[in-house]
Amino acid sequence: MLELKKLDSGYDFLQVLWDVSLTVEDGEFIALIGPNGSGKSTTLRTIAGLIKPMSGDILFNGESIKNKPPHIISRMGISYVSEALNLFTDMSVQENLMLGAYAVKEKETQLNTLDYIYELFPRLKERKDQLAGTMSGGERKMLAIARGMMSNPTLMLVDEPSLGLQPNLTYDVFAALLKLVKQGVTILLVEQNVNATLDITDRAYILEQGKIVMSGLSRDMKANEHVRNAYLGI
Repeated sequence: MLELKKLDSGYDFLQVLWDVSLTVEDGEFIALIGPNGSGKSTTLRTIAGLIKPMSGDILFNGESIKNKPPHIISRMGISYVSEALNLFTDMSVQENLMLGAYAVKEKETQLNTLDYIYELFPRLKERKDQLAGTMSGGERKMLAIARGMMSNPTLMLVDEPSLGLQPNLTYDVFAALLKLVKQGVTILLVEQNVNATLDITDRAYILEQGKIVMSGLSRDMKANEHVRNAYLGI
């Protein structure tokens, strides 16, 4: 579904990614892990079209998207959930969700997707009239993920969903992501909680200093000596 081929990217004169290549197959749950500042979020932002790559290519279902603007990439089926969430705090849960469907023209499709989201996330249905700014941290993360689903994506790019959350709320957010995978959504996840991430994902890539240094099945990565020493504190 997604292929990065020798991708270089960064900000103006500052190069952050160097020769990054990775693949994500249809239906997979893939983790991108690494230390702070290694380029994980830059990778997602480049895929989403928010940053233009310096060189290399990004293929989505076999089509190059490296020069396409973010709104076109979104309409092609890629949804980006940033760590900043970017919720409209003075609007209700349902209003935030409906804004996520702005690219979907058919009203009936929007409402059907909303019903589907409420089935997946009953807590959001209970709070549909509540202002987003008054929700707990975990609920806001769940709302951001659900809003990303309103455009009916086939691929979700999810950046640091557990950032700043208590362990029990992190569990809720990860459970929500697993629900989406079981429903057929493909996810590329950037996450600081490496231990929990390797428990729930299929495969993982390790990014260090802007370069992919290791990849493999998540269960194998969890047993790897470098991963255990550097990321799991074992």
